[in-house]
Amino acid sequence: MKSALKWDVIAKCGTTKARAAVLTLPHGPVNAPVFMPVGTQGTLKGITPDQIEGLGCQIMLNNTYHLGLRPGQELLDTCGGAHVFQGWNRNLLTDSGGFQMVSLLKLAEITEKGVQFESPHDGSLMLLTPEHSMSLQNSIGADIMMQLDDVVSSLTTGPRVEEAMWRSIRWLDRCIKAHKKPESQNLFAIIQGGLDPALRKQCIEEMVKRDTPGYAIGGLSGGEEKDKFWRVVSQCTDLMPREKPIYCMGVGYAEDLVVCVALGVDMFDCVFPTRTARFGNALTATGTLSLRQAKFKDDFRPIEEGCDCIACKSYTRAYLYTIVTKETVGCHLISIHNTAYQLRLMRQVRESIIEDRFPQFIHKFFKDLFVEKSAYPEWAVNALKSVNVDLIQGEEQL
Repeated sequence: MKSALKWDVIAKCGTTKARAAVLTLPHGPVNAPVFMPVGTQGTLKGITPDQIEGLGCQIMLNNTYHLGLRPGQELLDTCGGAHVFQGWNRNLLTDSGGFQMVSLLKLAEITEKGVQFESPHDGSLMLLTPEHSMSLQNSIGADIMMQLDDVVSSLTTGPRVEEAMWRSIRWLDRCIKAHKKPESQNLFAIIQGGLDPALRKQCIEEMVKRDTPGYAIGGLSGGEEKDKFWRVVSQCTDLMPREKPIYCMGVGYAEDLVVCVALGVDMFDCVFPTRTARFGNALTATGTLSLRQAKFKDDFRPIEEGCDCIACKSYTRAYLYTIVTKETVGCHLISIHNTAYQLRLMRQVRESIIEDRFPQFIHKFFKDLFVEKSAYPEWAVNALKSVNVDLIQGEEQL
């Protein structure tokens, strides 16, 4: 099918499956590996578009299901799409709405035709079909559109997993047929199959035949064991086309990002940075700070030394302790910091790949975050060992 993107790999790690690339989209270039902040309803909670752009963000997410409900397709068509509507001049990726099958399952009825939702706003029914998802995403104008897939929880077992996998393939065909703007919007396929390696392999073989501009690993980050999570990710990156971008959906913890880059993933998204900010939690290279704790009441340091976000340049931990979870500006400032942290982490990862020192970066990252090797997550140790990085016995060239 037609493609409105260009994918240029500029460096490959000599040890792992990591790579650095430039993804050129209609609204500008994106440096990969990339973390994409999530603005579900047309905004990152508590952050303005100018502030997001000022952090160096090149691409963010919107959600088709929510924008289809409010403001609705007619208004999006009238104003010229979501870029104009929300004042965002860089790239957008839209989730098709399929994930709401899991997150809003009590509101959903799934059939071959599509998914019927009950609006959380007014109780009205909305039928989201592959065709309607494509129509909505064409109206939104996202640079990358995701196919509507049949999403089941990663904890689901039995025939339902295979049913969802085959239905996702059939729905991809319907999405391709319904997509009206392939010259300006890119449709990505989503690999399903649960935790079953045979189903994942079968799904990849079928999806690759459709030759979409990019591919996503779906159906993970739903509470499955991390040892199973990384094995699915690694299997998928081994089998998916390496000449196209690979996106792992819903991944946002720092250690998950670093490990999955090593396993060959290029793109990530998650609500975690802004969601955890609402609880007063700030992300740093040495771990999460719960700024609600009284120990910060007279701590006049910034959230993180060396961070150049406005929260760190202008405010102290003591000030944030006073206002977090009490004043909206507290959430605002921590959201800015957390988003800045995630974007900076990915820039550092990318630079280390380009300079061929990614394994050394991994060692330092884990040492900073966990301090003691005994605290390293076993799943991460196993995952990295599979791509020739031994966190426990390997020589640290720092």
